[in-house]
Amino acid sequence: MQKKLKIRKGDIVRVMRGEYKGTQGKVLKVYITDNKALVEGVNIISKHTKPNAKYPDGGIIKKEAPVHVSNLMLLDPSKGTPTRVGRRLNENSKLVRYAKKSKEEIK
Repeated sequence: MQKKLKIRKGDIVRVMRGEYKGTQGKVLKVYITDNKALVEGVNIISKHTKPNAKYPDGGIIKKEAPVHVSNLMLLDPSKGTPTRVGRRLNENSKLVRYAKKSKEEIK
């Protein structure tokens, strides 16, 4: 059974560990089986490619690589500071995520 991830596509996160510590970015994709997320502007790698339809000249292309979710923290929607994420039932009896610092619901 897989663990429920607290980060979703479209969230704004801050990198807490590693070379890109302190940088913020938007989550572009989440890899659930690997517990990793692709964050915009974080963990840039150089990929060597042969000429193809997308890159007719080929060469070296800079792109993002996935980051482990344990190195990311969601930003509080009201304050913009890193916060832990909890889950609770809202008034419609629907399970929603909320920021533990401000107790505010995350959309």
